[in-house]
Amino acid sequence: MKRKREMEKASELKYAVEEISLMTIIINPGHHHHDPNHDNDDGDEGHNCSDGHPATTIPTRPFLHVCNLVVQILDNIGLTMVVLRKDIIHNIQRLESQFDVDPSLYSNLIEILKKESNEGSSRKRNSCSKALLWLTRSLDFMCGLLQNLVKDLSKDMEQVVEECYSTSLKPWHGWISSAAFKVALKLVPNRKTFISLLKPKDETNDDILKEDTDSLLVPILQDIHAALVTCGSVYQKDKERIRASVISDVALNPISKGNPRSRKNLKSRQ
Repeated sequence: MKRKREMEKASELKYAVEEISLMTIIINPGHHHHDPNHDNDDGDEGHNCSDGHPATTIPTRPFLHVCNLVVQILDNIGLTMVVLRKDIIHNIQRLESQFDVDPSLYSNLIEILKKESNEGSSRKRNSCSKALLWLTRSLDFMCGLLQNLVKDLSKDMEQVVEECYSTSLKPWHGWISSAAFKVALKLVPNRKTFISLLKPKDETNDDILKEDTDSLLVPILQDIHAALVTCGSVYQKDKERIRASVISDVALNPISKGNPRSRKNLKSRQ
């Protein structure tokens, strides 16, 4: 019974991400993903959201649903992810509160970023922009984990988790959080167990995790990274992290050209 529930969670995550992909395609026909490795803003201050830069639409509710499902995946990793799990839930709640103020207007995450950019509050500690920034850092971690678990089979689960954490989250965590993570790292499950919890029941190809991540979750993260940069919601260190992150290779080589599971093909399922 527990195994069945785990499989349902994995499938639900995939379908939720596909929902965001399809909605983004419908709302933004002909939209091309931004390449964070070719950002024109070299300074620490970002552009104003209203200055004429290309905009996109990121549906708020489906995105937050994906974030909630990511929390469930983190539960499978164990106590290592307790702090991260708590942060994700807190940031989800902050965005949900803003969404509830005006569900029609804030059905698009970009509108929340625009509001705070125009108010000059994007970088305040309790801003929704900061909440979204932390959620994308967490999703970057998850992307890296799903990609690298099947990319290099010579690495064990503990090593992959530690490397992804060092790239996406550690630069922003204080020494207490980093130290706690290092101790809890010893409690992660083995690679085979974790992968088996995320794959569809009858799926034997481990690469399916990386393929689904590359074709579904990575493009959405590219859009969010671009929006955060455009609205001045990220710091220079974040831009450098994005350029060097585990998703940069995908950003440089658009998946729609060679991946049969890309958004381009999702459009044909409508």
